[in-house]
Amino acid sequence: MGRPRNFDPDSVVDRALEVFWTHGYAGTSPARLAAATGVGKGSLYHQYGSKRKLFELVLARYDEIGRERVQHCLAAPGDAREVIREFLYALADSDLAQPIRRGCLVVNVSVELAPHDPEIAAAAHRMQGHTVAALQQRIEQGQRAGEIRADLDAADHAKFLMNTVAGLRITAKTYDAESLHRIADIAVATL
Repeated sequence: MGRPRNFDPDSVVDRALEVFWTHGYAGTSPARLAAATGVGKGSLYHQYGSKRKLFELVLARYDEIGRERVQHCLAAPGDAREVIREFLYALADSDLAQPIRRGCLVVNVSVELAPHDPEIAAAAHRMQGHTVAALQQRIEQGQRAGEIRADLDAADHAKFLMNTVAGLRITAKTYDAESLHRIADIAVATL
């Protein structure tokens, strides 16, 4: 009979998320994971099977958090253009408020792993797709309310805004709030 587990798997995934997000996949060693989670390497591997399996759980958790945030922001009352602007501002401001400007885990993973890992590329695309769908829904809602141009292709424009989100999350590593907000303003002006 094995020793009983004396850690909460959900909090381990949350702590591992912070490590992967800060250091990237390659920069996250088993020793670094053990130190951050407070769980020994052997116990981590026994529970999760591998660094990769733990990383997949981290991506799923990040996706869950991200979907909740996007849905919350884009469901805010008000003019669709202003709601989308505030969403873009909130992403930039959140990145700027971090002690280490990490950007977006999905964007970081897309750069680090997606070019040579089809499974990670598919996962990143799927996660970005959730944001695209939410943006498309808000654009269509704005079109029905007469707040956004009726001739705009909502699906294509949602992808354009997702590209803007990814760019904001990267440039937030080096730009200031005024510059990032101006980029968001320009994107919203296309609506």
